[in-house]
This record gives sequence, structure tokens and C-alpha cells, in this order.
Amino acid sequence: MTMPAMVLEPSVPYSHVTVMRSEVVRSLDPSPGETVVDCTLGGGGHTEAILDAFPGIRVVAFDRDPAAVAAAGRRLARFGDRVVLVRSTFSDVVARLADAAYLPVAGLVADLGLSSAQIEDPSRGMSFRAEGPIDMRMDPDADLTALDLIDRLAQDELADLIYQLGDEKRSRRISSCIRQAHLAGELRTTLDLRRAIVRAVGPRRVGGIDPATRTFQALRIAVNSELRELEALLAAAPQVLRPGGVAVIVSFHSLEDRLVKRAFLHREVWQRLTRKPLLATAAEQAENPRSRSAKLRAASRL
Repeated sequence: MTMPAMVLEPSVPYSHVTVMRSEVVRSLDPSPGETVVDCTLGGGGHTEAILDAFPGIRVVAFDRDPAAVAAAGRRLARFGDRVVLVRSTFSDVVARLADAAYLPVAGLVADLGLSSAQIEDPSRGMSFRAEGPIDMRMDPDADLTALDLIDRLAQDELADLIYQLGDEKRSRRISSCIRQAHLAGELRTTLDLRRAIVRAVGPRRVGGIDPATRTFQALRIAVNSELRELEALLAAAPQVLRPGGVAVIVSFHSLEDRLVKRAFLHREVWQRLTRKPLLATAAEQAENPRSRSAKLRAASRL
């Protein structure tokens, strides 16, 4: 059974700088004829690097964002049937691979960061740098937007979400101001949301980040069920990989990294290949500031 590539056109040009490209490739060791799974296709950079480094293998790449799948399809067209692109979430990876008879695989890669295209496209509502809808969905066909979530949650529930997923200690004041703005009909765009947050905590940067950063992170994680999806992927990885197969996960905040670290500590399942997470080189961090928070952990399935 064959998984067809998705043919979808993005609404805006899709671009993304791949993080820790060389480190991801060096962590893998597939043999000719085997398959590697890229669970976070994004701009296609990791998939491209893996296909170039291992000429005899196939990559099956997943992403829930149709714009990413379409753009990567054009970028990777030169590899022909060595690459299969699938629009899907982490939680559906096992079923999709099983249906297409690709199991088991030699490697599994996941880069958990947002793509540059998602951040920079105002219509996605991921950022407060430009005005856009309070959306934040990675999959534009998903039911729940960030504004829907704000509308559904009680003030205390919203505060708890911002505290737990954003590590925002001022969550009570922020939640109160967001609710006030929403009830007054003043919460329509990402800049409205940022203004409500600034009213709660002031405009001063704390720890070098904008006062709205942690709240936007919390809402985005919740809207896309990011931690639940990551937990599903980590639980599925031993079923997906052959013995000796390698899982490589690049995370970007402590909530993600904690889940990955905890999963790889299961000694009956995993042999850790990285005792401490690998970080981007100084040169990469200078060229791509977003790589500064990247942490790569790798483990081999026993």
C-alpha cells in the first residue's frame, strides 16, 4: 500500500531555516533499503539532508501543516519516490506507517520548533510582531483557534493554562486583563491580545523576552495539543523503530525537553546516545538566533 504525497498550495511563500541539520544526520545510521521517518517535515531541510547523506534509503515525512507539505514537495521533487510526504499529526504516525507497510523503520526524527514561515505569516496568528487573527493553529482545518479557547475557558482556567504551559508567574493578572478585553469586544487581533497582556504586566522585557511571549506560547501549545501529541509520539517510537533504530528529537523549551528526557531514561527500551542534550554550535546560533534554545537528544531502541 502506498501513501500518496499531498499536493496542496500554500497561501504564502514557505521558508524555514533548518536547525542542527548536521547533528541530526550524524545521529542516524540507516542501511540501504531502509526507511527513516521525519515526523516534522516543516521546510523539508532535515528530510533533504537525510536523503543526501544516505543515498539508498527512503524518508517518509509527516506534517500537519498543508503549506509545509506543499512547499517541501517542490523542494524534494528531485528525490522522486525516495520521499513520501503525508499530512498527519504525531498521534497518527504509527497507523499511517502500518497501513503502508513501512514498519519497522531505521530512524525517527522530530524537530519540535515552529517554522519561520508559521511565525512570519500574520494570517497564522502565531506572533505579535504583526497584526493577524488570534488563530495559532498549525493545521488550518483544525476546529479550535486560540480565540475560541479564550472564549471557552473561565478566567481561572485561562490563568492556569498560561502558568502551566507558559511558565508565566503573572498569569492571574494576564488572564484577568484578557477576559476584560474579550468581554468588551476589544480582542480581535494578535496586537489586541498583546495590548491586553501589556496592560496586565507592563511593557518591560523580562529576561530579554517580550511580555507577551510566554502567554502566546501557552495558547499555541494548548490549541495544537503539542505536549499531548509529543507524548503520543514518544510512546509510539518503540513500536515504529527496529532494534538499533535511532530516535532524534530536537526540542525548544523545557516542557518538551523534560518529556523527551524522561522517555529516553527507560533503560528497558532505550540506550541514550546523548547523556546531555546537544546544542547548536556558536556559528549556527550567530547565523540563526532561533537555534539558541534548541536541544537535541538521541537514543537507540534496544
